[in-house]
Amino acid sequence: MSLMLTEKAANEVKRIMQEQKFEGETLLRVGVTGGGCSGFSYSLGFDTSYDAKVDAKYDQHGVNVVVDRKSALYLDGTTVDFYEGVEKRGFTFNNPNAVKTCGCGSSFQA
Repeated sequence: MSLMLTEKAANEVKRIMQEQKFEGETLLRVGVTGGGCSGFSYSLGFDTSYDAKVDAKYDQHGVNVVVDRKSALYLDGTTVDFYEGVEKRGFTFNNPNAVKTCGCGSSFQA
């Protein structure tokens, strides 16, 4: 499995999906795009399409997570968590493949 979603992150995703009243088979799409301070940025969003030829699909604590195969190379072993504190609130990525990260926490170099 290339990516793990913690139970806390899954609960936050479910909360957002319920609040936004998503209908049908809504998937959490996690990926990597070029850009950011360090070369790559994480992408996290909702999608309704899944192609078994180019996507890997996982069930994580009741959330269907989809990762395209190109992103999976950079996300292998990554844990997505949800942090809620006084200073910030949001999803975090713990990526063992990142050799350099930016202070923003959303970009990395592999």
